[in-house]
Amino acid sequence: MVKRIIRLFVIFAVLVSLVLGYFYYQNYIRAGVATQGNESHIFIPKNADAETVFNLLNDQQLLTAPQQFTYLMEIKKYEGNKIVPGKYKIEEGWSNNQLINHLRFGNGRLDSRIQFHNVQTIAQLSGMITRELLLDSAEVVRYLSQPENLQKYGFNENTMLSMFIPNTYFVDVDISVEELMQRMAKEYKAFWNGDRKSKLRQIGLTQSEVVTLASIVYWETKLKKDMPVVAGVYMNRIRVGMPLQADPTLIYILEKMGKGPIKRVYNHHKKLESPYNTYKYKGLPPGPILIPPPVYVDAVLNYKKHDYYYFVAKEDLSGESYFSSTYKQHLIYAARYYKMLKQKGIR
Repeated sequence: MVKRIIRLFVIFAVLVSLVLGYFYYQNYIRAGVATQGNESHIFIPKNADAETVFNLLNDQQLLTAPQQFTYLMEIKKYEGNKIVPGKYKIEEGWSNNQLINHLRFGNGRLDSRIQFHNVQTIAQLSGMITRELLLDSAEVVRYLSQPENLQKYGFNENTMLSMFIPNTYFVDVDISVEELMQRMAKEYKAFWNGDRKSKLRQIGLTQSEVVTLASIVYWETKLKKDMPVVAGVYMNRIRVGMPLQADPTLIYILEKMGKGPIKRVYNHHKKLESPYNTYKYKGLPPGPILIPPPVYVDAVLNYKKHDYYYFVAKEDLSGESYFSSTYKQHLIYAARYYKMLKQKGIR
């Protein structure tokens, strides 16, 4: 009888050991994460619960054993304040235990990345910079709509976009709107170093004016070799008091009116009433028509000195331009371009 009890006990102990061993292997040794060789991230939103985290991981097919993972989440009590919002990198081959430990209490939380480009409005900017933040984009829009906040950084509603220098920035996911603007102001100040300020004084424009002209040059050409040449054309026009006559400023007006996308500017567009109409009003418009990449700001600061007052895109659509010193020569080049537009039916 005693031997039988001992035998049963041994069998039971073996079974328990096997079950525990299997559980340990499944959750502490066996790979529970499969990224298919790709770099994977998840973004845990504010007020997320355990189910939300599980769905984020499972929807990306990162879990090799979803049921075991949920079971371990319960055992380790991954819930409540142990779930910290933010961005996390997920690596190939982690066990379920490693993954949960990586996520618990924000242990593996990364700084959020901020990037923005081709931005024309505060609303567009706000949407881009808050993608990986816990900030609501509407909160950023409200902040940048208040005159006292604009004045604090030395801008107005037209020039505010000048403060944002395109780059890749890393910030804490919990950053406040005030802290975010302070960071952007710091980056702006660092960008306008002694060398750039020296060139600024030489060309006689303010920082916001340089960014404004750079935004027009960006719209006009994507060729690096032509950037300082186009900038030089506009600087020549400014110098002699000639209107900039920049089509991009008209396109900007029309698209803000909801008329876009605009492929071609016509003479009736040149009569639009707006301070951004550089056919109607001399000098630079009130502010940038988009946030230009830094290389365009430097192209304006280092604009090429020449005697060109006109330019038009080449008819081969190579992205290159014809540059002219006289209006007569410009009309010859322009005729080639407009002939191409007519042949292609571009209206």
